[in-house]
Amino acid sequence: MGIKVGKKLRFGFHISISGGLSKVLKRAGAKQCQTIQLFSRNPRGWKYRSLDGEEAEALRAGLRDSGIGPVFLHMPYLANLVAPSRGLFKKSLESLEEELRRAPLIGAQYVVMHVGHRLGSTEKHTFKRVASGVNGALSGVDNHVCLLLETTAGMGSEIGYTFAQVARVIDSIEQKDRVGVCLDTAHAFEAGYDWSSKEGLEEALDEFGREIGFQKLKLIHLNDSKTPLGSRVDRHWHIGKGIIGMDGMRMLINHPKLSGLPAIMETPRTSDEDDLANLRVVKRLSE
Repeated sequence: MGIKVGKKLRFGFHISISGGLSKVLKRAGAKQCQTIQLFSRNPRGWKYRSLDGEEAEALRAGLRDSGIGPVFLHMPYLANLVAPSRGLFKKSLESLEEELRRAPLIGAQYVVMHVGHRLGSTEKHTFKRVASGVNGALSGVDNHVCLLLETTAGMGSEIGYTFAQVARVIDSIEQKDRVGVCLDTAHAFEAGYDWSSKEGLEEALDEFGREIGFQKLKLIHLNDSKTPLGSRVDRHWHIGKGIIGMDGMRMLINHPKLSGLPAIMETPRTSDEDDLANLRVVKRLSE
């Protein structure tokens, strides 16, 4: 599932599906997306409707014609495979399986998932639980969709905020060819990985290479941080305007170890102009 296609990052945004999948391509085009991420349903609830077959087929065909890709589905926020509650674990597993089934229907190759919150579980139980859930979902949905574990800020009882923790989850996955990593730059900074200096950047990427390996890195969530290094408080901010800063973001965007990867910006927005302003910044930084 190699997706490095050039020297520069492929930039894109999370695209709303409000009003239906038929709106996605127009919205992606307005934001000059080379790659996109979307939800397939309401991200803040458990209930959902089946996909509209004609809309899904049209989106799939349109994406092929547009050259936009790769395409990423993001899991709903309520899912938590680390949950000690059997009921929540079951719902989360069903939610993951549903996203893995939906992804190819709309032309997505990847599903992005937060590892989860411990909610009082012991560390040993935590990693056993998430591995059980991922293994169950991947074996239950027999396709070629790759699940990406997103690095977290470590806020509250989150796990997956160190590269070693993410590697520990991957080590317990049976179908390792169907699992990869989404590196969120704001989350990692907030977890203690310093992208703002050349020394910190090299140390962080060296650690990623040792613990996980760059062959597993399939997506970057490219965000500045509104909160300090190691704060473990998740607050995305506009590119170059946060604490990582313009120089840090420039070094990240142009680092050879990240060459050609898709980069989705999840920066704050009140209108399309906010996204376009961030796009102008990253394009300037990558020149």
